[in-house]
This record gives sequence, structure tokens and C-alpha cells, in this order.
Amino acid sequence: MGGTSPDNKPFVRSAETKGKGQRYKLTSAFSNAGRGLFEAVRSERNLRIDACMAVVAIALGFGLRIDTPSWLAVIVCIGMMFALETVNTAIEAVVDLASPGYHELARRAKDCAAGAALAGALSSFVVGCIVFIPPIMAFLTS
Repeated sequence: MGGTSPDNKPFVRSAETKGKGQRYKLTSAFSNAGRGLFEAVRSERNLRIDACMAVVAIALGFGLRIDTPSWLAVIVCIGMMFALETVNTAIEAVVDLASPGYHELARRAKDCAAGAALAGALSSFVVGCIVFIPPIMAFLTS
């Protein structure tokens, strides 16, 4: 059950280790999470697009000197998109592992995960419009 990483360390806790009360090292948890995010950015086009849009939003925020509530909205949207795209990637990988052939439920799961990412992207777009259009218009008319 579980398996090991290339350096022969277990990467999935088993019922046995959980039953013994063994704890997973916090540094390992953060390392694995960082590796997962890096892998998702490296392998997923949409996440790279999100990363580029995050850079644009941050540059615009500094350039337009947006206020603190606007910064909070931008940061939450960036975090939400990275989270949604990473979860979408994970769901697609697990579905591919569990159902290598076509199955209608597999299609449905993948489409729903992608739909969650799309909903987040649309919400982020609307927030971006609310945050950035007024200062852009003020800059252009001054």
C-alpha cells in the first residue's frame, strides 16, 4: 500500500503508520506540496496562463497603485485560480489512473473539475474588471 519515492521514502501514509501515531514531517508535507505546484505549473498550459495573468495583475496593481482592499481581491483571485487549476490537474490524473479507457463518469468528473476552474477564471475576470477598469479610465482621462 502506498509506495515509495525515488529516494525510497514512503510518500503515502498507510493505515499501519497512522495507527502507530507516526506523524508525517511538516517539512516533507511542504516539500511535497511545493513539488506538486511546480509540477502542475510545468505540465499544465492553463496554469502557466494563470501565472502570466497573475504577473500582469500584480504589475497593474503596482502601476495603478490600487488600494489595500483591491490588493486583497487580486491576491485571493490569484490563490483561488492556482488552487482550482491544481485540483483540476489532480482530479484529471486520478481519473486517468482509475479509468484509462473512456467512461462516461470519467468524462463527467473531468468536465466538472474543468468547470470549477472556468468558474474561478470568470469570477477572477470580473474582479479584475472591477479593480482595474476605474483606475485605468482615470489614468486615460487625466
